[in-house]
Amino acid sequence: MSRIERVFLIGPMGAGKTTIGRRLARRLGFDFIDVDSELEARTGVDIPRIFDIEGESGFRRREANLLAELTERQKTVLATGGGAILDADTRRYLGGRGFVIYLRASIPTQLNRTRGSDRPMLQHADPEARLRALLAERGPLYESVADLGVDTEDGSPDRLAAELADRIRHRESVRHD
Repeated sequence: MSRIERVFLIGPMGAGKTTIGRRLARRLGFDFIDVDSELEARTGVDIPRIFDIEGESGFRRREANLLAELTERQKTVLATGGGAILDADTRRYLGGRGFVIYLRASIPTQLNRTRGSDRPMLQHADPEARLRALLAERGPLYESVADLGVDTEDGSPDRLAAELADRIRHRESVRHD
């Protein structure tokens, strides 16, 4: 079997995809790409502005096109947006092109970690209810493409990244036996 050359982090907003992803990439000697940041860099506007101009459907189209490209990059840890898995093609790219890690966090933790943010999906009268609805919709999709699920609730990002890097290396050694 081949070595793991691509790691894709999926999960809800506030689960730690970017924070843990940067540390994991450093430990693996891989590049790190945050899909939302890459999309902002390429369009020259922030995500809330894309939502304002093009709506969620326009944003999702841009996100899916970018992921089609980025999931082919070697030696990369990729932090996806929470809703990236809504697109069936994206789910196929993620599952077929790399090792997918589902980072989980409770609703209270997500609320705490995203407090004060301008995330379009949280611009809602009841952010907690919104997060619950998003998880109900997306949770099964995360599970369907994940090779590994990890709870980020109580772990430090450095410790979690170290554990994930060890698990990936162990998986590689098992694959080579």
